[in-house]
Amino acid sequence: MNSQKIDSDQWVDQYGDMMFRYTLLRVRDADAAEEIVQTAFVSALQSKDSFQGRSTEKSWLFGILKHKILDHYRDAKKNVRLDSLSDEDGDPLEYAYNKLGAWNKMPKHWGTDPAQAAENTELMRVLAGCLDGLSDKFRRIFVLKEIEGLSSEEICKEFDIQSTNLWVILHRARNQLKLCLETKWFDKK
Repeated sequence: MNSQKIDSDQWVDQYGDMMFRYTLLRVRDADAAEEIVQTAFVSALQSKDSFQGRSTEKSWLFGILKHKILDHYRDAKKNVRLDSLSDEDGDPLEYAYNKLGAWNKMPKHWGTDPAQAAENTELMRVLAGCLDGLSDKFRRIFVLKEIEGLSSEEICKEFDIQSTNLWVILHRARNQLKLCLETKWFDKK
């Protein structure tokens, strides 16, 4: 039995915009984000009697939303081969290392405290733009690993890829983000 009453009539007003923004950041498609949020609300309505009040209503709804986002990625992965890395996905830092694995040219020191940088809304806007610049497969896997916090094992299982392939994808995504941030943010400061 519910130890906390749910007011589903207020969900859209209270959480709709927040859930939409959260989803849009992860899927990059407004129509898809809207559909995912709607699906999450429908699912929550269908299962609201099972809500046991062990978390807040908001946490419960976002938990459902996260599952719907993963469902979206599952559906999308059927259309994208993630286990092959083509030349178009080349590593922009391919020649950044010498034969011993040392940098040919050291990366620039960004001269900023990471905690302060995370609070900078302009930097977050630039980072979002850099994320948008990644290929769809790199972005999806990077978001699941670094933003959603899924384990490597979960991602490999979800996308049916080997851990070495995951490492290569994450390495390339991080390098592309590094170069983008250096160009669009740190060189502009």
